[in-house]
Amino acid sequence: MPTRRRLYKYEPDYAVAPGEILEETLEARGMSKSEFAARCGLSSKTVSLIIHGKAPITAPTALAMERVLGGSAQLWMNLEANYSVRKARMQTQDQSAADVAWAGRFPLATLHQRGVVSEAQPTAKVVGELLGFFSVVNVAAWEKWAQGLDLAARRSPAYAASLHSVAAWVRLVENTALREECRPFDRAAFLASLQSARGRTREPFAAAVRDTQGTCAACGVAVVAEPELPKTRLSGATRWLTPVKAMLALTFRFRAADRFWFSFFHEAAHILLHGKRAFFLDSENAELTKQEEEANRWAADFLLPPKAYRAFSERSRLGKTDVLSFADEQGVAPGIVVGRLQKDERIPWDWYNNLKQKLPDPCGSNPSEP
Repeated sequence: MPTRRRLYKYEPDYAVAPGEILEETLEARGMSKSEFAARCGLSSKTVSLIIHGKAPITAPTALAMERVLGGSAQLWMNLEANYSVRKARMQTQDQSAADVAWAGRFPLATLHQRGVVSEAQPTAKVVGELLGFFSVVNVAAWEKWAQGLDLAARRSPAYAASLHSVAAWVRLVENTALREECRPFDRAAFLASLQSARGRTREPFAAAVRDTQGTCAACGVAVVAEPELPKTRLSGATRWLTPVKAMLALTFRFRAADRFWFSFFHEAAHILLHGKRAFFLDSENAELTKQEEEANRWAADFLLPPKAYRAFSERSRLGKTDVLSFADEQGVAPGIVVGRLQKDERIPWDWYNNLKQKLPDPCGSNPSEP
């Protein structure tokens, strides 16, 4: 996956109060503060507070300054507004040690590679970038948002996933899916696109995925392929973004095309079978719920029709040529047949793996990251 490029605009770490500009203007004109106050109808104390940035320039004051100093009232109002925004931004960036520690729990090296943050180390600046990435105002708001992740779904009991890494991956795929232009969801058209995708399992992987993304977008499903982040162990996710647009997200876990396609049809089953309110976040070898078992069965039967597969798998001999012939008959990749036979313990796990299409290591992964 190509590394994303992100442009970071210059943000100075200081704010110039309009009162400083006012003071310089008065000095340049040789006008005392008391004279200026008298001409504007203001008290000397008010002028002093404005100059020291302790009182704002109000609209009436800006109009008075326009008459006394020339120029426009709008100029002074703009200076005041810009100063207020800059000061608020600086205060926001002055994060506590706890917030910086929160940022440190994300896989920052990988997120930096993918253009999410500008630095690979936890800093106040990175805290602000992460909050913007998640579209939340502070860490407390993020924690409330993260509670909505259905982390129990197919969580692997063998590995404790990091909530922060999982949340970051979910946000990455959501952002991509939201940008994807899709027509309103059409169930019949989606089923037809799945049938086409089944045949594409025999094609070169990258082209097959690209074509599948296009046909699914045409019927209301944004298909996103995003490499997993460290400590997630995810295979895919499904969520309805709107009543007429679904997200189907996948990783490249195990770097095997047959695994990828099974996950694709598994997630598609959630869209077809399980309503529009649930959020499914799937990982390998996790304890299965009823809905996950239904999605597994639907995907397996869609790829290999039960009657034909049963007759084939019960043969006394399952040689490589038999696998190739059956895959041709069914119009699917041989690796899918091999994976199913291995899963059902009809052949050993080390048989015919050369029939499976291997995937390159997607860039952006960093397994050594803590």
